[in-house]
Amino acid sequence: MIATIVGKELKQLFAAPLAWILLALMQLILAWVFLGHLDAFLEIQSQLMQIANPPGVTEIIVVPVFALAAIVLLMMTPLLTMRLIAEERRNHTMALLVSAPVSITDIVLGKFLGLMIFFVMLIALLAGLSLSLLAGGTLDFGLLMSNVLGLLLVAACFVSLGLYISSLTAHPTIAAIGTLGLLLGFWVIDIVASDMDSFARNFSLLKHYDYFNRGIIDSFSIVYFVLFIVTFLLLTIRRLDGERLRG
Repeated sequence: MIATIVGKELKQLFAAPLAWILLALMQLILAWVFLGHLDAFLEIQSQLMQIANPPGVTEIIVVPVFALAAIVLLMMTPLLTMRLIAEERRNHTMALLVSAPVSITDIVLGKFLGLMIFFVMLIALLAGLSLSLLAGGTLDFGLLMSNVLGLLLVAACFVSLGLYISSLTAHPTIAAIGTLGLLLGFWVIDIVASDMDSFARNFSLLKHYDYFNRGIIDSFSIVYFVLFIVTFLLLTIRRLDGERLRG
């Protein structure tokens, strides 16, 4: 049943122009930044050759692009998650879905995985853009894979949070604003955590992603991401289970 719901979500996603617009917009922004960093690298390449252990194209071009990609995903996720459950309620199809012979867990996981497949496509395109650098140089594949893994985990966190907020309302706009507000709150935590070695650092999504962005596979960060995802998925399941019990 999860596969059926995933297929349904993907069909609805790609049937609407919003997904295509966001996909094109993200690729346009990241390609523009990618080319800008590539141009800057070519200008200073002769100077880098004089350094004993100069940074390569991965550090100078790929890492900043992936760092920006996390911010872009933070901004676009609320527009995609707002419709997952809130729009079902607004169209009066949520009651039919909840009353169908399918578990709430399957519904939540199906919606989560459906949107995650879309994000995997986005990240795959970004990785392909990075691999194009092999035409004129070498890549640090360890650093590249670290960035890919980190971006997948932080995107999953964004989606799980957005899915939960979408389960709290019947108005997609409110769900989008609420998700964006909370994600911006986590971004503010990241800014505060960068200024002081405080306890807040442990709750910053982007701070944990920064480790992956620098090529550090931090086990604590992986545990944090997994717990974040599982927590909000369980909250969403609990919320919809309560609705099913109330009829």
